[in-house]
Amino acid sequence: MKMEVAVLSKPGGRLRNEDACGYWTSDGSCCWVLSDGAGGHAGGDVASRSVVATIVREFAAAPQATPDAVASLIVHANEVLLREQHEEYRLRDMRATVVVLAFDHARQKACWGHVGDSRIYGLRSGHVRFQSRDHSVLQRMIDAGLGDAALLRTHPQRSVLLAALGSLDGVQPEVPLQAETVHEGDVFLLCSDGLWEYVDESVMEATLAASVTAESWLAALEAEVLARAERGHDNYSAIAIWLGDRAETTQFVIR
Repeated sequence: MKMEVAVLSKPGGRLRNEDACGYWTSDGSCCWVLSDGAGGHAGGDVASRSVVATIVREFAAAPQATPDAVASLIVHANEVLLREQHEEYRLRDMRATVVVLAFDHARQKACWGHVGDSRIYGLRSGHVRFQSRDHSVLQRMIDAGLGDAALLRTHPQRSVLLAALGSLDGVQPEVPLQAETVHEGDVFLLCSDGLWEYVDESVMEATLAASVTAESWLAALEAEVLARAERGHDNYSAIAIWLGDRAETTQFVIR
């Protein structure tokens, strides 16, 4: 299956980019990783780079697109982060979110996992068919019926997380029950909150319909961020993966 990949990572209105992106591909398997770090004193960028490097390295050594494998990659990245906190005092408070997508070419299967509020979206026929749910205080409030999803982009406490890598309590990655069969024309988007906060799902769909390449789609999403974000806004990052030949296989359904 033909595949097109584009990567975007910018500091936004900040002096330092604490997001990190990485991927590993072969004829048999692929893995894409995005992480958003935090922790002060350069801890955020150290954390996100560590998470991405660990997962990419471990996947390359044993490439598997299964829920157990993806969860193990994330758990091990957390263990590495904890060790690095212990080894260097200035990094003791560093934390990171993570979102991972693994793909098996032979089986045409994909599996993903995440911790925190970095997201993965899956689009088919030009429309969002699933998105990950944030591990945040606000998401839990919304799930309990104490507000609507719009608050995730506007509430002052929207960035308060319930889970992140670097926690002494350990992590429980959220992964699907089983790997999913992918189809020609499927699109995946991994992104940090610095991007999705300013780009709602309807805009993702509209810009995808108007884009001819994965790179041009990310450029359109970035333009939305820059048009809407306030001065000093967060880092923003995204990885777009298009499966199949869009001109031949992707049918956009108008609704």
